[in-house]
Amino acid sequence: TSRMAIDPSTFWASDLDHNSPMSAESLKEAERVLNVKFPEELVALWRFQNGGFTQGFVFPTRQKTTWAEDHVPFPELFGIGSTQSPSGSHNIFNSQYMTQEWDLPPKQILLAGEGDWWITLDYRKSETPCVRWLDVDSGEDIELAPSFNQFLAGLLPASAVDEQTCRLAP
Repeated sequence: TSRMAIDPSTFWASDLDHNSPMSAESLKEAERVLNVKFPEELVALWRFQNGGFTQGFVFPTRQKTTWAEDHVPFPELFGIGSTQSPSGSHNIFNSQYMTQEWDLPPKQILLAGEGDWWITLDYRKSETPCVRWLDVDSGEDIELAPSFNQFLAGLLPASAVDEQTCRLAP
């Protein structure tokens, strides 16, 4: 197994807006219903806290997006909530409903986002997903990282963004 890029104890914000703790049964049920195998590193984060707000991260991009010249936000991470979709915030079970509602590409598991933009696990090409940025209004469909672990390794604190320029500080 690969070493995790982020320490779960410093990943999550200390808020109470998250799902009840993930059980082995709820994980198995989510993988069955969504017909995917989740990356180990994602499951490790969920074991610590089942979705919610992160400490506030950004992910650097090699190209301009509708969000910014050189990064996208990662303010939250959805967890395993109720199977009654759509339900609650921070819930990956909303993926199928939201994919249809926002006309997103197939085989996406939503990790974060709010309607016109999403960060997803993309299972279109493989059982091992890459991480993508999807912007509904502009049609952006950009690979952020080839794996969830590489996505975690690339996260920067939101404080890395210069508030004047809305760009990553040099």
